[in-house]
Amino acid sequence: MNTIKLFLIAVVSPFLFTSCSADVLIEDDYSNNITLPELMEGYDLWYVDYDATTGTGDVPFLTRAFTVSFLNGALYANNNLAGIGTTGSGFGIRVGSYSYYPDAITVYHDVYGTFDLEVYQLSSNRIKLYDRYRNVTYYLIGFQRSNFDYDKLFNDNIHYFLQEYKAWEKVYTSRVGALNDFDKENFIQFVAGGSDDNFRSSQDASGTGVNNIYWDFTGIYGISNTSNMYTKILTLDYDFWGNESFTLSVINDHRIRLYHNNSGTTYEFEGRGFIQYLRQNAVRTKADNVLRKS
Repeated sequence: MNTIKLFLIAVVSPFLFTSCSADVLIEDDYSNNITLPELMEGYDLWYVDYDATTGTGDVPFLTRAFTVSFLNGALYANNNLAGIGTTGSGFGIRVGSYSYYPDAITVYHDVYGTFDLEVYQLSSNRIKLYDRYRNVTYYLIGFQRSNFDYDKLFNDNIHYFLQEYKAWEKVYTSRVGALNDFDKENFIQFVAGGSDDNFRSSQDASGTGVNNIYWDFTGIYGISNTSNMYTKILTLDYDFWGNESFTLSVINDHRIRLYHNNSGTTYEFEGRGFIQYLRQNAVRTKADNVLRKS
């Protein structure tokens, strides 16, 4: 995916902005002689290359987004992986609005408020957004929906997909496979945030409401790649009986399959309690060792 930096200016007086057709700020003498609206709206999607972010501050609506889109004054974002590529015809959900000024864009986010952004163009489809007030710089890459690889984005970031439900409920266990301790686990939760990747599990009866689940155990989980881009290895660290290793595959946006590598048992879990990453209390914290790739 291409990388885009948006230069954000905080506390800029309106009288400093005189026209919305000014050229984009140039870095390294790059210029394609287009206006800021032509640049920002010339691509369907701007992928937020979070790992390239520099500075000490935070612009929440960019930190929480995989992509953002500027569509005729309306700001859209793909904040969730569940439904990505289909939600909002691939644009995601509407999260605010924006207006142009010379070399800058002001975003009015529905939750996080107003951000005045200066835009630096780095290449034909790469920009830099810098928030001077918050001392943070983001890099974005422009794509059209027709050449954006939603599947790769999803599979490279399954870590976040697992966190988008309050709980995963076991709905299927295969008859094939040896008896094992994990047979008793009926719910799993993958916890967003914190320095470690935590999971919780429960042996509550199937059908228990999400808010009434008693979590019996909390541990650490990890995800690693396989030779097949559509499967991952999920490891759950249970202190008292050791690690449980599964081959993880995604059936659809709310159902996953876990093949227990030791016993040969296949389980299927459905997501319960979808978390829409728009609200202030739905915070996506990106772990240092988890890449958000194109």
